[in-house]
Amino acid sequence: MNEILVQYLVKNLIIKDRIIPNRMVLAPMAGLGHIALRRLISEFGGFGLLFTGMCNAKAIPHENPETSLVFKWRKEELSNLVCQIFGSDPKTMAAAAIRIEKEGFFGVDLNFGCSVAAICKKGYGAALLKKPDLSSKIVKAVREAVSIPVFVKFRTGWENNPLFPVDMAKRFEEAGADALTFHPRVAPDRRTRPPKWDMIRLVQESVSIPVFGNGNLFEKEDGIRMLRETFCQGLSIGRMAVARPWLFAQWTDGFLPGDDIYYKTALRFSYILSDHFDDHFAVKLFKKYAPYFCANFKFGHQLLKKLVYAQTMIDIRNNLASVFESTPEALSRPNINLFL
Repeated sequence: MNEILVQYLVKNLIIKDRIIPNRMVLAPMAGLGHIALRRLISEFGGFGLLFTGMCNAKAIPHENPETSLVFKWRKEELSNLVCQIFGSDPKTMAAAAIRIEKEGFFGVDLNFGCSVAAICKKGYGAALLKKPDLSSKIVKAVREAVSIPVFVKFRTGWENNPLFPVDMAKRFEEAGADALTFHPRVAPDRRTRPPKWDMIRLVQESVSIPVFGNGNLFEKEDGIRMLRETFCQGLSIGRMAVARPWLFAQWTDGFLPGDDIYYKTALRFSYILSDHFDDHFAVKLFKKYAPYFCANFKFGHQLLKKLVYAQTMIDIRNNLASVFESTPEALSRPNINLFL
């Protein structure tokens, strides 16, 4: 079964007029998909595309990558990097996409999926699913403004109606989207109930463009089951890519993590964070990563308290060394109660 998964995931996939050699991608994640996490994942490899965290479309035309905390990248990752933007004005979104194309990104991703209250209250993210016509206009405006691939990330909507995401998928394709990432949960349901994978199949069957399935992909068996049940064209990995950044390489390249993979990876991540951010912000980002990392272990809540009791990155590294003096018991499937 694992060989079947690998063979499918490493098949070429055409998105607009570009080819990616691997169908496993990093899901766009606010506050997590930053330059440091992407660099860590890149050191393991095994992915087709990486996505940035959410970037405000209003800021992008005049944003400085040297000082920005989110609109920031390494030159070598641009050829397989998609920049996700959020906003609700077609012209503003189009202007941001133009800057993204000029910088050399693989593509631009439009966020119609974030259900965080602070975003939705401003009419961004999943709130746009309440305005299908405006959503379509945004996709159309971006499509007309750039030649790079246009992605759309979206949810089921605000009610459990399987016809709604099918209708939205058709609208997005008609407006010019080249690929979709679909998370089959309603917006008010952050993660309290399992995603409804059967909706991914309905969405994929309704369009001719690739659909990346997203939601509760923890182990290889999950990936195999999603592909078989939904016929989606690829897998979008979010929280598990934070918990286990080697997951792409493990699923597609046969990478075998050793017993010390957890300590080595977290320590390496601490140094990468220090390469790209000042100490205060690096600590903040490590603490955001820590719950996902600790979800890998039995008694992860207790480990988390020890690990994040820190003011500096030196504290973080000392805490890591202390936690791993006696190797914590790893879980085969992470404790998702620690996934924020």
